[in-house]
Amino acid sequence: MSEVSEQQEKLRVVVADDQAAVREPLAAVLGLADDIDVVAAAADGTEVLAAVAAGPVDVVLMDLRMPVMDGIETTRRLGEQYPQVAVVVLTTFADDESILGALGAGARGYLTKNAGRQDITRAIRAAAAGQSVLDREVQDRLLATVRTTATASPAARPALPADLTPREREVLALIGRGLPNRGIAEKLFISEATVKTHINNLFAKADIPDRAAAVRRAIEAGLA
Repeated sequence: MSEVSEQQEKLRVVVADDQAAVREPLAAVLGLADDIDVVAAAADGTEVLAAVAAGPVDVVLMDLRMPVMDGIETTRRLGEQYPQVAVVVLTTFADDESILGALGAGARGYLTKNAGRQDITRAIRAAAAGQSVLDREVQDRLLATVRTTATASPAARPALPADLTPREREVLALIGRGLPNRGIAEKLFISEATVKTHINNLFAKADIPDRAAAVRRAIEAGLA
């Protein structure tokens, strides 16, 4: 019997990269995972949209710099036309413009191409579950950018909801410091499942759409 439960469908993934030398091996490697089915490989954004339209698709692993339609514009259009499809960026670029552009367009994850197969598959699973995964370098740059913005505009700091529990505030603070779910679990001596529950609760209470926004709120609230 397969390691994947018969009742559990595989995650349907589209791999998008304009370089065949990257796209094809990546699709082959991801296809080895028991719970991932690479349903299409695309060389540009128009091919991504066509693959998703032919669907169904759960996650797009998206390069940013592609011809015809780049990754940021493709991510934006996916959010408008297929909001149920999650996007994880996989790119060589980790500059502020690329990071903020992709996350602002709706990407749930952002990895650099230094990421290993386990990092990529973990990000795909997290994105499909509505969670965000950011590469450590990306987290550091995002934190620096948000801290600079928050310092420059100290008056624009929205208060956190009064019904956040002390534990939820702790979790938010640790997200703001760049810790992944596993790191938060180890820090607080709780399970990753419990961390996810706290994150889901605090995101709902504070109207936080994703992890990047959570980092911003934590810093703005003075928690990180």
